[in-house]
Amino acid sequence: MKTNLLSSIVLIVSCHFFMSAQQTDNALESELAELIKTFEGDVGIYVYNLKTQKEAAINADTIFPTASIVKVPILIEVFNQIKAGKFHLNDTLIYDAKRVYGGSGVMQFYKDSTVTDLRTLVSLMITMSDNTTSLWCQELVGGGLTINKTMANLGLAHTRVNSRTEGRTQDWETYGWGQTTPREMASLLIKMRNRTLVDAAASDEMYRIMSNSFYTDYSVSQIPPHVQTAAKQGMVDQSRSELVMVNAPSGDYVFYIATKNNTDASWKFDNKAWKLQRTISSYLWKYFEPESDWKPAAGFTDLVKGIKY
Repeated sequence: MKTNLLSSIVLIVSCHFFMSAQQTDNALESELAELIKTFEGDVGIYVYNLKTQKEAAINADTIFPTASIVKVPILIEVFNQIKAGKFHLNDTLIYDAKRVYGGSGVMQFYKDSTVTDLRTLVSLMITMSDNTTSLWCQELVGGGLTINKTMANLGLAHTRVNSRTEGRTQDWETYGWGQTTPREMASLLIKMRNRTLVDAAASDEMYRIMSNSFYTDYSVSQIPPHVQTAAKQGMVDQSRSELVMVNAPSGDYVFYIATKNNTDASWKFDNKAWKLQRTISSYLWKYFEPESDWKPAAGFTDLVKGIKY
């Protein structure tokens, strides 16, 4: 009991120190406000530089839909239960074709009774944003209520799973599968990078998984390919959001760009929310790495703009 009490005190003191150590980067915050002022929809942004401990926040505590970014909390709970001994990454699982769920991902095309494993599920869930594996993982860990309890234990008041979760029908109708704030979701990736989310080994493995995003057309496209990023995207018609950590030469920085109530609900390359994400990501790279002369190649747009979703 004394050990648990001491641990709690240390955690509270550490959180207090972290919050008090943060300073607002007024210049960055002002420029971000300029970049979003003509956007037709609601925008929330949180940026934090892990080296300088400075932040920039615009509507950073406003609740936004997560869409597929809810898969990050699901991932965390999987590793939380792996630590508890309930699962192992290499546990064998048998795919049942009844699990088919449309949208993004490839497991929906597996043959019935295909042998797979938990590592494949979590990897596809994050890298390919696979919906079928995500719902399977959510089920394996005990559902949304279990995941939400872990989010609450991490001190997050608004980051929650809504879909297939008892008592959250109204939240699901408002926000969809999940909900969060820019500051809260960014805090999860900061903890992961600092090796304090679940434990060091789990943090490292989760970060490796998040460093292999398939969706590089958005914010990640504005960062040099030789610089590691960890990212997750969330997309529905009127809400496009993105979580990114950049392991930049001058120091790591994380950002979360959230949008909702977007007037542009198209699924073309030049969707206004996706253009905004690229613009902000490009600005952040130049802001934090002013000596870098890298920029996307002239042929980038031609490579990807013809993609049909």
